[in-house]
Amino acid sequence: MFASPYHELTHRHLAMLRAVSAGRCELSHSCEPDLFIEGRTSCDQLAAHLLSKLGLIRPATKGPVGQRVPAQLTHAGRLLLEQFDRFNSDLTDGGLANAA
Repeated sequence: MFASPYHELTHRHLAMLRAVSAGRCELSHSCEPDLFIEGRTSCDQLAAHLLSKLGLIRPATKGPVGQRVPAQLTHAGRLLLEQFDRFNSDLTDGGLANAA
């Protein structure tokens, strides 16, 4: 569905992106930023690190190393979610079934 490097993304990654989009997340300033959802550390920091490395999420503000700041989607992160939501909408609306 997604071109490389996004082929590795799972539903968990997409759920994390949605949480960031909804303003429910913070990132720690670091070369490997940790993600916090509603004040709690994410259970899958490797997924959070991947989202950051792929340039899909970033800190919304600058701060000292280790400080937690609001997380935000990058332009690429927003586009990816929109693409995935359109694809799922086509599936649930019968768009692919009707095309056959």
